[in-house]
Amino acid sequence: MSSTSPAPARPRLSSFWHDLPREGKLLISTVVFQSMGTGLVLPFMVVYLHEVRGISLETVGLLLALQAGVGIVLVTPAGALIDRIGPRRVYASSLVALMVADVVLAFATTTGQAAAALVLMGYGFGIVWPASSALIGNLIPTEQRQRYFGINFTLLNLGIGIGGIVGGRFVDVSRPGTFVTIYLLDALSYVPGLFILLVSLRHARDRVQRPVDADAAQVSYLALLRDPRLRALLLLAAVAALVSYPQLNAGMPAYARAEGRISTEGLGYAFAANTLVIVVLQLFVLQRIEGRRRTRVTVVMALTWMVAWALLGATSLVPGTVTATILLAACAGVFGLGETMLQPTSAAMINDLAPDHLRGRYNALSSLMFSVAFVVGPVVSSLLIGRHLGLVYVGFLVGGCAVLAVIALLVERRLPPHVNGVREPAPVGVGVPAATDGAISG
Repeated sequence: MSSTSPAPARPRLSSFWHDLPREGKLLISTVVFQSMGTGLVLPFMVVYLHEVRGISLETVGLLLALQAGVGIVLVTPAGALIDRIGPRRVYASSLVALMVADVVLAFATTTGQAAAALVLMGYGFGIVWPASSALIGNLIPTEQRQRYFGINFTLLNLGIGIGGIVGGRFVDVSRPGTFVTIYLLDALSYVPGLFILLVSLRHARDRVQRPVDADAAQVSYLALLRDPRLRALLLLAAVAALVSYPQLNAGMPAYARAEGRISTEGLGYAFAANTLVIVVLQLFVLQRIEGRRRTRVTVVMALTWMVAWALLGATSLVPGTVTATILLAACAGVFGLGETMLQPTSAAMINDLAPDHLRGRYNALSSLMFSVAFVVGPVVSSLLIGRHLGLVYVGFLVGGCAVLAVIALLVERRLPPHVNGVREPAPVGVGVPAATDGAISG
């Protein structure tokens, strides 16, 4: 028998639920319901505050900036708090803040009341990602994290898509009560997740035993950033963030309207295409990237996004036509394909690199990269598109994706194999059966 160890077979996705720990099953079971609530309100914040509550657009913009600013300011202290008291409690506090924010916003009639609600939302959304990611890192075994993050992202998009469709058919600016209803329903959607965190998972592995060495237990962010591996991953996350979600949410619609002359209905089709691609293809992509170097997957993702942004640029060649609308939908769909590669790999790399007792800080730094991008990204897009520099904007995005691909290849040299998603070969010829497809059964 050959002494060479074969590459381990990819586990079947059908084994995912069977192999998942009880805590993981509980945690993922509420994702669709909770994200349906998010989908109910996500597209309508500006419409609600401006057209229903009569707050000027300029003030609404400041309120949204306030929300983003609160999240940026709080994310790093939250990371330290997660490491100190455990992610479960911090995660629960974010859901409480979001519930209260929804209720306050539902009945807000003044700018001050809306501002109070958005401060709470800034806290909730600012820390929910690092807290939930750290909890997943604590509860889910290393070999299952990539699949867990990917499937969690699929369920998240499915719920948002359903909620967005229902919300769009239900709300009416001439009936303020419809907006009150969706915000109260969004608040209600957090209740099952909060119950699971506070009751069902109260005995779960949450707080991780810190090292006996006092210095190691009190690591500062500055000390963490001395690690070149972490700096490399944060650079990768920062560039990926800049050319991804802020551009999809703000830059793409602005370019489509200004350069492609695409209707709001066409924008709706584009976002629907984005959600559909993610829901349909995420599981397939997860199976294909299992066991592959995550940095190489990132390169493919960057090239995919280059195609997406080129399709966006093509809409300006046929403005105001059905072809432009089709190109925009194709842009959003191809971008969604790239998203199916980002979510499983990015979070998994951070959590596989992080020591257990510092998982909160590592996830907070990663989340900070995306939070800053959500401030910088819209500024870049609005500046270039507003000055009729649409082609320069598209060039910025395509060039940024090329830089992302190069950075991914450079980062690969710094990462340990397990952080980069490379599984250890299965032993052969030493009394242990060779791995078979679907062998991760419990």
